[in-house]
Amino acid sequence: MAGLPVYLEVGSKKVFACAVEWPGWARPARNEQEALEALAQYLLRYEKVVTAAGLKVPGAARRGDFAVLARLEGDATTDFGAPGAVPEFDLEPPTTAKWKRQVALLRGCWEVFDEAVAGGSTRLKKGPRGGGRDRDQVAAHVIDAEVSYARRLGAKLSAPRPSDAAGLRASRDELVARLDATRQSGPITGPRGGKGWPAAYAVRRLAWHVMDHAWEIEDKSEP
Repeated sequence: MAGLPVYLEVGSKKVFACAVEWPGWARPARNEQEALEALAQYLLRYEKVVTAAGLKVPGAARRGDFAVLARLEGDATTDFGAPGAVPEFDLEPPTTAKWKRQVALLRGCWEVFDEAVAGGSTRLKKGPRGGGRDRDQVAAHVIDAEVSYARRLGAKLSAPRPSDAAGLRASRDELVARLDATRQSGPITGPRGGKGWPAAYAVRRLAWHVMDHAWEIEDKSEP
């Protein structure tokens, strides 16, 4: 029985394990084995996203049965704590059916993030030296990051306030529309010749960032 497709992004200090077909389900660790173990451990938490998207977790995921499709060379971004390498298979535009599923999962990530923000305490636990952001700062950071990510798709978005529910919905809808346009036309070419993100990678990167901070809020909320 085939395992769940994943890829590994291998840096000098960190390794990311990323589920190919499940945006938002990606975890880092010190080495490949620990990254795959972390991915398996986070399934129960990620399942909230799957449920919000109206989907079901495949049996291979529940068994922790992973099939590594590729090992990508990481860089300073990987070691800093963010996946940044684009797999070659992401250059192939997703089919319409697959794309609708990916977008449903991205929206599921946003739903789980919004629930974490609404249910989390305003003050989050800080590091041993007092570093870190509080809940509203994290929420604003996620929005600002999405505005920045949109530029990799050739879009200019304005950043709504985290409390502006209507503005947030509109911004997300516009981002999804831009993702779909990229899926159909391919990555943009920047003014200096640099390539933008392919849609398949962009949706996974967006979803990872949303869930990474949703789990941060859940883990650091003070009583």
